[in-house]
Amino acid sequence: FIYTTAKKDYAKKLLEVLDPKKKLIRRCFSQSDCVCSQGCYWKDLTCLGRDLAKVVALDHTMQGFPAQAANWILVPPWAGNPEDEELLHLIPVLGQLCQAVGRGDGDRVGTELWAQPVP
Repeated sequence: FIYTTAKKDYAKKLLEVLDPKKKLIRRCFSQSDCVCSQGCYWKDLTCLGRDLAKVVALDHTMQGFPAQAANWILVPPWAGNPEDEELLHLIPVLGQLCQAVGRGDGDRVGTELWAQPVP
C-alpha cells in the first residue's frame, strides 16, 4: 500500500513511477482517504480495514493519528539518492516485529520500537 496526503492525481503519477507495471502496489490511499482537521490532513490507518496490531507504516513525517503513533516508524526523507540505503536499516526491526506478532506480543514490542526514529 501507499498512503499519501497528496491529492489523488499526484498519487497516481507517483504510482506510475514506483510501479509502472502495476505489480507491486495493491492500493494507493490519498488525501481523500485522510481526515482533515483544521487544515491538516491526517493518515488514519483504520481505513486499511486491518488489525492495527499487525500494521506498520513508514513515513518521514508524523501525519498519522496520535492514537496510532505506535504503528508509525519515522524514516529520513528520501532525496532521490540512488545509493540511499536507509530502509535497509529497518530489516532487523521488521524482523523483530514479525517474531513478536508470531508470539502474540506485537503490541508491547510495537510500543517500544515504532515511535523511535530509525538510527
